[in-house]
Amino acid sequence: MEFKFLKHRWQKIVFKFVLIPVIIIFLLALVVNRYWSPILANKVHDVVLSSSDSLYRIDFTDARLHVLEGKLTLYNITLTPDTAVYNQKKKQHLAPNNLVELRVKRLILQHVHPLTLYFSHKLNIGRIILNEPEVNISYQLNHTKDTVLKDHRTAWQKISKSLRSIHVGQILLNDVKFKYHDYSGNKVAISELKEMNLTANDLLIDSTTQTDRSRLLYCKDVITELNNYTGKTSSGLYTYKIKYLKLSTLKSQLNVEGLQLSPAKTDVFFNKSHSDRFGIDIDSLQLNNFDFLSYHKYRQVTASNLVLNRGSIRVFNNPNKTKEPAIDKIKTFPNVMIHQIGIDMNIDTLRVHHINVEYSEFNHKSNKTGTVTFNNTSGHFYNISNNKATLAKNNITSVNLTTYFMNRGKLDVQFAFNLTDKDAAFTYKGTLGPMNLQTLNPAIMPLAMVKATAGSVKELSFDIQANANVFKGHVGFLYNDLKVNIFQADTANDRLKKRSVLSMFANLFVIKHDNPDNAGETPRSANVVYLRPKDSPFFKTMWKTLLEGIKPCVGVDAKKQQETKARLEEHQKNKRDHKARKEARKKRKAEKKRQKELNK
Repeated sequence: MEFKFLKHRWQKIVFKFVLIPVIIIFLLALVVNRYWSPILANKVHDVVLSSSDSLYRIDFTDARLHVLEGKLTLYNITLTPDTAVYNQKKKQHLAPNNLVELRVKRLILQHVHPLTLYFSHKLNIGRIILNEPEVNISYQLNHTKDTVLKDHRTAWQKISKSLRSIHVGQILLNDVKFKYHDYSGNKVAISELKEMNLTANDLLIDSTTQTDRSRLLYCKDVITELNNYTGKTSSGLYTYKIKYLKLSTLKSQLNVEGLQLSPAKTDVFFNKSHSDRFGIDIDSLQLNNFDFLSYHKYRQVTASNLVLNRGSIRVFNNPNKTKEPAIDKIKTFPNVMIHQIGIDMNIDTLRVHHINVEYSEFNHKSNKTGTVTFNNTSGHFYNISNNKATLAKNNITSVNLTTYFMNRGKLDVQFAFNLTDKDAAFTYKGTLGPMNLQTLNPAIMPLAMVKATAGSVKELSFDIQANANVFKGHVGFLYNDLKVNIFQADTANDRLKKRSVLSMFANLFVIKHDNPDNAGETPRSANVVYLRPKDSPFFKTMWKTLLEGIKPCVGVDAKKQQETKARLEEHQKNKRDHKARKEARKKRKAEKKRQKELNK
């Protein structure tokens, strides 16, 4: 009896203190699910409309709130701009540069707190998930800086009549289909992205964060990840690829892995362009203290430093010759190119590590291509900018590089580029350490039809002042045991043929085999002045200038070149005279033979 009494009493306690509250909560959940979804939907409508100053509207076909799960699901959401409001803002100089359209089939809000929203007017959401959203952004350069007429109210001030705060722990956008229309150029540039994920952490709009500059769009961190992106430049000449990209606004850091820029069609590139052909492969790129908001709003790239790790840069000089007036290739000068990139750039420091650089040129006389390489290049570029305010303070880009010429001789070189000079003035100076001269043959045989058969470089030094019109300066070249062979093109057999007599003549009478000739003597050096042809690009003009300085150092100065030319002309004349005398003797001999035959 006592046991039955205790059992009955325990059942009453369970029913009173456990089951009844559960039933009440369940009934309340049904009521809330039915009546609070429209209330919450209206709140969402109001918040978007007020926070965007009536520029954007949000719509969805259905909203289901599950109180027990703390989850709200919205179906077929569309976020669209009101074009009438946008055009009105353009007239008032208040229109943003970016317009956004968003379409999502299903949006899930987890850990929603409706009671807090209703009683405290605080919208708290643990996580928002958007699967396979479609995002379209159009960019127009309506203004390059914040306007005077801007509505100075913060987002919190705009929503404060409806809500005291908005907090979202995490926003996830997975497998985003992203389309970007850029109307800032002469024609619309369209970019499409796939395999992109976006994560926004700790979105908070309240009185404490309304002026917090460390947050982007009121989020503590916005992380963008992109995989396997491929696109084409606006000219259609190049294809670019990115294996992986990650942007973190909290770290203000952009990381790129596997960056490639290559000609879309290598075989016909020079049929479509008068420019040199480029190729770029960079293993990794890191942009630090990157002001993403300035780039997003005004296309300004501002950063403390850019780091390039391992890769290659290839330049092929355009071999096309045209009867039309030569195209001035001053645009290949770095201090001219930076003003043509189409964006406002301001980077304090560029650091490069282990980059290989190639310059190739086709010689029409030899019908061969020569390539000069600078391997394992590392160093620093300071003050890379085309921003007018920055250039007013400092208009010089200085460069310090260490590289290995033809993967052998250590080359230290310094540049100073004037970024505002109308003639693109710059200077370059440096020293090349010991190396075997035969290492140069892959370059000098196709380009100069000369082969070094022996010799070693002790040091090459140079100090050149240059601009678009003239390169001038001083060159010193110390070497030992120089011997060369000279070649000519054998087009019938597609090869270079040795000119034995000329090679012997050069080694015996022209070149100096050592510099200095004897120990203790003053080495030969040269002051060089090279007038740049209009169609000569940056790299070609640089090495042509050095070549003009190297010639006198090996004994081939202007006087020696004239003497050599005169000797060669005399040698050719003697050769022609000898041939003519030989032909005359043959004719006389043949005539005597004919007369003898007639006399018989």
